Amino acid sequence: MIADTRTGLLLGDRVRLGRNHFQVVGLVHNHVNSGGDPAVYISLLDAQTLQFEIDPAAVRVKRAKGEVSESQDTVNAVIARLHPGADPEQVTASVRRWKHLSGMTQVQEETLLTRSVIERQRRQLGLFMAILMAVSAVVIALIIYMMTIEKLKQIATLKLIGAPDRTIVWLIVQQSLALGVTGWFFGLGMLSMVKDFFPRRVVLDVPDALVMGGIIAFVCVIASGLGIRAALKADPATALGG
Repeated sequence: MIADTRTGLLLGDRVRLGRNHFQVVGLVHNHVNSGGDPAVYISLLDAQTLQFEIDPAAVRVKRAKGEVSESQDTVNAVIARLHPGADPEQVTASVRRWKHLSGMTQVQEETLLTRSVIERQRRQLGLFMAILMAVSAVVIALIIYMMTIEKLKQIATLKLIGAPDRTIVWLIVQQSLALGVTGWFFGLGMLSMVKDFFPRRVVLDVPDALVMGGIIAFVCVIASGLGIRAALKADPATALGG
């Protein structure tokens, strides 16, 4: 077999699958299935044997019942690579005309996988991310609110000397964005350090990281609302107090 490095297997290791032992003769990197689990590769004949070969006791039971063993010469799917200029839709239509066969283009196969396998996982991850964003917004809002309450006298002094409200609002938003940007960089650094230790492959593209940064910035601006509200209500006369 050929195994992905994330399986922890090394060259020469022997693994028992079914009733046979397989020896690792090669290693590959970042080869995973649709769920992100590391993959191993064996020959077609070995795969057919592993899929259809049943336990000897079960074989004896089937023979006692007079059942005939089914042929193991079965292939679930065949991937065809077309010549440049060939029409995938035309080839797929020709395959569909054959008895008991179906055909799909690469785009159709990708759509099927994303809708049936990846879509549900994507929704689950999206729900978790929404919950985490909501919790983060509440935490940031409380932190900014407490920091604003502690600086009410300084804010009142700014109002007393004629500072416009937009300046005070921008200062509070800057504090909130500083918290978000710090957390964003810290999260990216932690992910870069620990992603290789996950049992499944973790990929974070640059566009995804930028989109996440934009979402964090939006959440930080919304979360600064409590602090801005408290700052705008500050009475300039409190700057003259003891």
